[in-house]
Amino acid sequence: MDSSEHGPSVSSTGVASGGNLPPGLTEEEAEEMQVELTKVDDEIQTLRQVLVAKERHAAELKRRLGISPISEIKQNLTKGWHEVQCSNAYLTASATLEEIGRSDAYKRTQETLSQAGQMTSAAFSSMGSAIRNQFGEMRALPYSNSGNSPSFKTFEDKVENMKYKVMGQSNEETDRSHTSNNAPF
Repeated sequence: MDSSEHGPSVSSTGVASGGNLPPGLTEEEAEEMQVELTKVDDEIQTLRQVLVAKERHAAELKRRLGISPISEIKQNLTKGWHEVQCSNAYLTASATLEEIGRSDAYKRTQETLSQAGQMTSAAFSSMGSAIRNQFGEMRALPYSNSGNSPSFKTFEDKVENMKYKVMGQSNEETDRSHTSNNAPF
């Protein structure tokens, strides 16, 4: 292995080119260090070659045993998850969450939020029914022209288009359902 692979070029005396020695270092010490550096670099290169050979051998053994990269990942994840579950932080957090879940304040909050959700859902459902009924009544009034007026038709079309956009139907389905069903919703 030549010395050009190791950094600065070495002169005939073995000292780094440039002629300057680091302070407190004699020329003999610098030469000894340069020789030692060359040996260490050679050892590093040898170790890299051995490591590559060992990695290839391990990969071949895994292939012959039927161990795929995916099964290795699964095994590593399982092992990692097990280590997390055994950690003090996880155990402490789990115990704290269990205590919170059993507390009266948590149970009352959960019940209150559940009731609020049910009441909100019922309110929106009632409001939608009331609006639908009101528009149906306005369309069906025999003595009024409001159900057939251009402004009512425009409003009805806008509401219907908005409904179908929210529901995810296409315009073609809107047109077909509008002609087959005269109800506003």
